[in-house]
Amino acid sequence: MTASPLAAVHPSWQEALAPVADDLARLDTELTARRSAGEEVLPAPEKVLRAFEQPLDAVRVLLLGQDPYPRPGHAVGLAFSVAPDVRPLPPTLRNLLRELVADTGVPAPASGDLSPWSERGVLLLNRVLTVRAGASGSHRRLGWERVTDAAVRALAQRGGPLVSVLWGRDAQTAAPLLAGTAVITGVHPSPLSAARGFHGSRPFSAVNAALAEQGSDPLDWSLPAERPS
Repeated sequence: MTASPLAAVHPSWQEALAPVADDLARLDTELTARRSAGEEVLPAPEKVLRAFEQPLDAVRVLLLGQDPYPRPGHAVGLAFSVAPDVRPLPPTLRNLLRELVADTGVPAPASGDLSPWSERGVLLLNRVLTVRAGASGSHRRLGWERVTDAAVRALAQRGGPLVSVLWGRDAQTAAPLLAGTAVITGVHPSPLSAARGFHGSRPFSAVNAALAEQGSDPLDWSLPAERPS
């Protein structure tokens, strides 16, 4: 018997995503067939549900993206993040880190690995969890939105402290599910849109202000820094 895709996620997320277990099984079958037919699906199978490895109850910030980076070697299962050795960084991530430094004053990160945020309670979740290599948005109609809807709904029902950051139209389709919780919307950091309001928007400070209003400690946004040359 093939193991359920939910076997790879934290037990708290297994319960939260149980209503979409059939959707996950269908997606797993579809993606296996596509890989067998020669399609390069990103990220690697074992990383598709990586965002759900941390406990649901530990999440204080939801950072919702669109879909994984379509360039092979970039997608790691955490929205906006890449592996520590990836050079050069995807342009979207460069914009995000530029705003991070300008907003919070943290040292420039040494890499684009955002996994420390995940370990501190940031759910780095894409709206769609897979993509065909080289084709951004190519898996939008596979059904991932039902799965990520369930995840967002579970967070909203759990209650605070919770601040959600929705960058771009894809992410903002989840806004109705977050009614009654703190939501920050804005322009996506993609180079196609960042100049229209992402730079200077100070989203990281806004998150910490919203957490403070809920009686929660600020999030530590720092990442391992570049060493002086």
